Amino acid sequence: MHNHGLGAWMSTRRLKSPDTVALIHGEGERLTYRELADDADRVSALLWHRGIRKGDTVAYLGENSPDFMRVLFGAAQLGAIFVPLNTRLAAPEFAYMLTDSAARVLIHDPEFAERVAPGVEAANVVHVIMTGEGEGASPGLSTLLHHASGGHADTAVTLDDPAAIIYTSGTTGKPKGAVLSHGNLTWVSLNCIVDYDVVSSDVNLLISPLFHVASLGMGALPVLMKGGTIVLEKGFDAGRVLRLIAEHGVTMLSGVPTTYQLLADHPDWDATDLSTLAKLTCGGSAVPTRILNAYEQRGLSFSQGYGMTETSPGATSLSPAMTREKQGSVGLPHFFTDVRIADENGAMVPRGTVGEIEISGPNVFLGYHGNPEATAEAFTSDGWFRSGDLGYLDADGYLYIADRLKDMIISGGENIYPAEVENLISDLPGVSGVAVIGVPDERWGEVPWAVVTMRDGAELDVAFVRESLDGKIARYKIPKNVVVVDELPRTASGKVRKPDLRQRFGG
Repeated sequence: MHNHGLGAWMSTRRLKSPDTVALIHGEGERLTYRELADDADRVSALLWHRGIRKGDTVAYLGENSPDFMRVLFGAAQLGAIFVPLNTRLAAPEFAYMLTDSAARVLIHDPEFAERVAPGVEAANVVHVIMTGEGEGASPGLSTLLHHASGGHADTAVTLDDPAAIIYTSGTTGKPKGAVLSHGNLTWVSLNCIVDYDVVSSDVNLLISPLFHVASLGMGALPVLMKGGTIVLEKGFDAGRVLRLIAEHGVTMLSGVPTTYQLLADHPDWDATDLSTLAKLTCGGSAVPTRILNAYEQRGLSFSQGYGMTETSPGATSLSPAMTREKQGSVGLPHFFTDVRIADENGAMVPRGTVGEIEISGPNVFLGYHGNPEATAEAFTSDGWFRSGDLGYLDADGYLYIADRLKDMIISGGENIYPAEVENLISDLPGVSGVAVIGVPDERWGEVPWAVVTMRDGAELDVAFVRESLDGKIARYKIPKNVVVVDELPRTASGKVRKPDLRQRFGG
């Protein structure tokens, strides 16, 4: 075998566990590993006959479904680079990513056709394929795969070759494409298998979108590597999730605090059989005590962690056994990952001292696509990734997050970088200054607010801002409130002191 990356996974699973159910979706439809492997073979043949070769980019835009997995593994067989796109983005964001990634192929769900059309034209995408049966004279992916030839492609691929480009919001306003290698996604899977005790009998209910690297790298891939089963959900509905847990004997579930709160608040919570649930992981922010209490009353506890797209994404994990003793911590480094803390000069600091979190390991990305300057800035001289986050290690080596250098907002598990939103608001008539901050929110953890200054005589309200931004960026990035102030607090060098604004408006 020449392919040592993700492209070999399904053919290996076809040998080891052909009749095991790999995916459950819809209203109980099942796909075995043999069927998933056969479909991945057909996708690779389909792409090959359209001229896709090693190093070409294949973009995918769709909700959680078997098609996502078919295309991921089919592209990987050819050594093509998979580019999953966030379904919640706006047309200009799609256009930028398709162009930046030089996508040769775009495979998308039909409902996104209108939104991606401008990007397809701007990026000169060669082949556009809809999922499903297709429309009119344009056959869809299901139809094409039905007529595609089989046979497993075995392109020479190493663990160092790029497997995916995952776009992460940039601090300068433009998204950056983090290039993840086959090795990155393999090692993050191994980290999860070791630290979360993933076994072949696990049934993982995926309620988070697969275009998020956490859902892909820490939810789907470790389970597929072990030969377990994934239940794919296109969206989150608390009542349906509770029903699926009982119906399929779900053992694993990942989400953000909001997810878990909505489940515990649902009328069916007390009556639902949760006895199979063994592994709950929570990301995005620390689990509030009220949620810990609700789940502990049902005999359930959480693993928590810390990471980012650039680390595929897991960097640390806090085991359920330490949830109370180390409450507030994001845990220890994953098994094959290291974490250290550096001061502003790059020197290591003692335990208990706050500094920048730096990460090393085979799960750390290759760099930013087409952006050597940003890549160089992201790494230290000895090759550690600079997270841009502030934290400290306690006496036992557990990591605590102290602050975010990049001022990132995490709203319902979605990352929002203020610079992207600020750039758009600053173009609105009459705006002389703007700072976007995260304000605590009981449901979403935090939501973006815009604090602005205006030129003399100019006026602005939240309705106008929201209407102006709608269609330009994803709606979760649009500020929920706009506050006009006389002046923004600034440092001596002129930078806005966002901690002051968070203290003033964050309650």
